[in-house]
Amino acid sequence: MKVMRNFLKAVVRVWSKPYVKYIVITVVGLVLVGAVGENSLLAHLRYKYRINELADEIDMYNSRYRDDMRQLHELNHNPKAIERIARERYFMKHDDEDIFVLSDDNREFQSIAPDDEAAQ
Repeated sequence: MKVMRNFLKAVVRVWSKPYVKYIVITVVGLVLVGAVGENSLLAHLRYKYRINELADEIDMYNSRYRDDMRQLHELNHNPKAIERIARERYFMKHDDEDIFVLSDDNREFQSIAPDDEAAQ
């Protein structure tokens, strides 16, 4: 009990000084502005990061749009482009042609064990 009274006396003595109140109010205010609420500095940084992500996404979609518009223009004005797309994407061919599809897959072939009944 005596320790508690001494502690409270020390707090009252420190609190009675005029500059301590201003320091405490300033620290509490900075914490509130910096970390609490939707207009805090942390929220501001999160919003800025999200805006940068969205700007990158807009650039990606604009690039994709330009490529698609270029390809559409080419398809509308060049009949050879239609044939090239049909051959590349849909594996279409003339009657006298053969198509070989080459794969880039790097599959590991499993060796068949000698005691495997299915292999015999």
